[in-house]
Amino acid sequence: MTWFTVALVLVVAAAGLLRWRRPAWYWMTFGVTLAALRVLVRYASVMDACGLTVPPSRWRLALARMTNRPAPESRAPRILRLRPTRTGLVLRLKLRPGQDAFDVSAATDRLRHSFGLYGVTSRELRSGVVELRMTGYDVLKRVQMPAKTDRAPMRVPVALREDGSVHYRDYRTVPHGLTLGATESGKSVYQRNLVAGLAPLDVALVGIDCKQGVELFPLARRFSALADNPDTALELLEALVTHMEGVYQLIRANQRITVDVPDSEIAADIWDLPADLCPVPVVVLVDEVAELALFATKDDEKRRDRIITALVRLAQLGRAAGIYLEICGQRFGSELGKGITMLRAQLTGRTAHRVNDESSANMAFGDISPDAVLAAIQIPTDTPGIAVTGDASGGWARIRAPHTSLREAVNICNKHADRTPDLPALAAFRPAVVPLPSARVPLSKTAPATA
Repeated sequence: MTWFTVALVLVVAAAGLLRWRRPAWYWMTFGVTLAALRVLVRYASVMDACGLTVPPSRWRLALARMTNRPAPESRAPRILRLRPTRTGLVLRLKLRPGQDAFDVSAATDRLRHSFGLYGVTSRELRSGVVELRMTGYDVLKRVQMPAKTDRAPMRVPVALREDGSVHYRDYRTVPHGLTLGATESGKSVYQRNLVAGLAPLDVALVGIDCKQGVELFPLARRFSALADNPDTALELLEALVTHMEGVYQLIRANQRITVDVPDSEIAADIWDLPADLCPVPVVVLVDEVAELALFATKDDEKRRDRIITALVRLAQLGRAAGIYLEICGQRFGSELGKGITMLRAQLTGRTAHRVNDESSANMAFGDISPDAVLAAIQIPTDTPGIAVTGDASGGWARIRAPHTSLREAVNICNKHADRTPDLPALAAFRPAVVPLPSARVPLSKTAPATA
């Protein structure tokens, strides 16, 4: 009995140490089993306390009276599946008649406390079926991306969501995006993760970094075109508009609209073209959009209007030509001048890191979801990288990108430098880089002799 007591104490101590130092390990060894048992044992009473039950139907009451039995109890949603994950549990429920998915969504905070879990989020899969994703620990405190992700063309994993799932940047679904954030909010790290995810793909990267190129020019080996000042940016954007018009001419020449061609094979964008004719897609990254919109003189104002016009044209027409925009900035409001709100309306994907005021959050989510605005202004200053992401559908979630240093991003871009395509329309803006140093190691420790 003594040995059993000692072993039990050691197991409890090990579990406590893991929960404190390595919550992910604790969850996979002890937490997932304890949480699953807790959910199953407390399920009926918790659902009743949260108001997620329905009274028995009339025929069940009539049957109970006819058979002289006690009245049946209220019924909770039926559990379809309980699946453990590396970060929590996934509970799929079948709603009873009269219940609504909004009722479950409104009760997620009470469910979190009742089941003793870190977080609970809900989403409706289809009519009458709701999925609860429950996390066992704070997955955003120490972001660890899963080893295997669901990659696809123009779809890259960039961050981890608060429910433990991977947040993807899918350009085929959401062509253009806007990223906001104050200084030291983690905006640059998010951008590095995006570039690192795009580097292995067959895509052309175009960068505009008016902070003298300090953010994007270290990654120049993987970029097909770069600009570090507003004058060069204007020329680059107008060259992109010319490239877009050429792609549309290519699509029009290969639409193959004949009687015997099915509707699904008629080319309407670059993805409908044959593989040997399909031009390479282009992702345009603008590091600080305010530097393109501010002006001090009349000449600067004319240049600014041409830049914003080119960006609006690319946002409105670029998707079918395979041109996608990623615009970053600290603010993105009407104070930047005419055309800014028109451009913002075309940027479907919105990501907001910590902002300095509520109006900045409204610039990102004011036309999408008031709840996302509230979540964005509540991001603390001591957690850089935490962000709120949403789209025009009104859905939003908290995310955090894994920390990627500039050196790590440079190494990834250098590794995939051979994938950098040459675009004739952008050849004048191709960054000049020196050859990579040789990997050979000298056999002698002495310094080489100089001539």
